[in-house]
Amino acid sequence: MTVEIERVRAVVSGRVQGVYFRQSTALEAQAAGVAGWVRNLADGRVEAVFEGSPAGVDRMLAYVAQGPARAHVDDVDTTRETPEGAVGFSIR
Repeated sequence: MTVEIERVRAVVSGRVQGVYFRQSTALEAQAAGVAGWVRNLADGRVEAVFEGSPAGVDRMLAYVAQGPARAHVDDVDTTRETPEGAVGFSIR
């Protein structure tokens, strides 16, 4: 039986830069059972990649679109990608 894995890249705009958003997203990803990473971009946006079950990836997309209470998310651009294996989860 093959387990379906999805990967999505999300670029989040708004007042999201900082440790709080990244730590909150990392905790949510662990709860959702997905792998990935989150990093701040030089222009103030945050880039996140999530890989795992379709349900876990969808949960993460909903989470970053809503944003943690203090994240003030304005927009989320998403791109679905071909999974290339687990990427781990790191905060940079």
